[in-house]
Amino acid sequence: MPVAASAIYFLNLRGDVLINRLYRDDVGGNMVDAFRTHIMHTKELGTCPVRQIGNCSFFYMRISNVYIVIVVSSNANVACAFKFVVEAVALFKSYFGGAFDEDAIRNNFVLIYELLDEIMDFGYPQNLSPEILKLYITQEGTRSPFSSKSSEKPVPNATLQVTGAVGWRREGLLYKKNEVFLDIVESVNLLMSSKGSVLRCDVTGKILMKCFLSGMPDLKLGLNDKIGLEKESQIKSRPNKSGKTIELDDVTFHQCVNLTRFNSEKTVSFVPPDGEFELMKYRITEGVNFPFRVLPTIKELGRTRMEVNVKVKSVFGAKMIALGVIIKIPVPKQTAKANFQVTAGRAKYDSSIDCLVWKIRKFPGQTEPTMSAEVELISTMGEKKTWTKPPIQMEFQVPMFTASGLRVRFLKVWEKSGYKTVDWVRYITKGGSYEVRC
Repeated sequence: MPVAASAIYFLNLRGDVLINRLYRDDVGGNMVDAFRTHIMHTKELGTCPVRQIGNCSFFYMRISNVYIVIVVSSNANVACAFKFVVEAVALFKSYFGGAFDEDAIRNNFVLIYELLDEIMDFGYPQNLSPEILKLYITQEGTRSPFSSKSSEKPVPNATLQVTGAVGWRREGLLYKKNEVFLDIVESVNLLMSSKGSVLRCDVTGKILMKCFLSGMPDLKLGLNDKIGLEKESQIKSRPNKSGKTIELDDVTFHQCVNLTRFNSEKTVSFVPPDGEFELMKYRITEGVNFPFRVLPTIKELGRTRMEVNVKVKSVFGAKMIALGVIIKIPVPKQTAKANFQVTAGRAKYDSSIDCLVWKIRKFPGQTEPTMSAEVELISTMGEKKTWTKPPIQMEFQVPMFTASGLRVRFLKVWEKSGYKTVDWVRYITKGGSYEVRC
């Protein structure tokens, strides 16, 4: 269920009430005394932001030198309550010139009461968008002399913005060139054995968009995900011939995505915000195409010498090039120096992180560069402790490659004026936690 707040209090660090608003009559006006007595005057203030005293629960958060406390008398969604607090603070800052503290509250009592009446109705959160609220609450807050005044322009057609479903985009946008930029950015998290077998692997990805489109366009994005293609083949009454399909896990969307259409048709349809935004996030656990295979061999030759050989094979296509590849091979703390032989890039010993660092600026696909190093160790008089070999770590960036295999099948833009658009699609795969055991 939603928040259903009974009251909201703004307190300073001493516990004095700066401002409060009662939304329901199911709690008494002395609830703030219980908060001061049982939470603020004890050592439990910073332990947990949710406390239950009697039949009431207190959700509280400290912003600067102000505590915001929400009191509820029934079971409520805690995450929704804290989300409300965060967005309410952002709203107040937009009115107060970027400041939210005790002085800002004391200087803007009337405005805060008016905003509290708009953003919460009978304890239920309402619209907290600064762009929309400023259309009909035009009073300016008392700004701090150190804050910069915003140069926001008024948004036309307030009725549509307030009552419509497109609160994230204003009408009347006009561009000479209508363009859409779409980036699929993925991070590979991998743990590989020294023999090249995969022990753990997953991919986290996000689709970033930058839209410069006139009017109120409707976009439709098609991906090669399994659910979407199966639904499309059912609609068209013929088997799918679109090639490889992938299964997306833990998908989350931007608020602009039409979830009703996604649930029924499995297509990503949306009216985009203007400018840059994150359309969706996802995770892949099956069928991951990892871009590199690392094969290390480390031999300890007595107490004072080690031999390190590392081969790195790029698994992606020969026409692709990885950029900024860095391989970090751990060595013991008593390392004195290392002599290298590499077939590509440069290598050195970095004593600050106890690693041999091998850097390759451009790494072509389907190649197997190698690095050999003779490591000299400082001999110690005491007993030699067994060296626990940390895993090799790798950093990289591979343009136009996706470890998940996710691809954009189509990106359709419809707008009533019928203008033409230019679409740009880019794929980038990065190394998240890419580790190989020695």
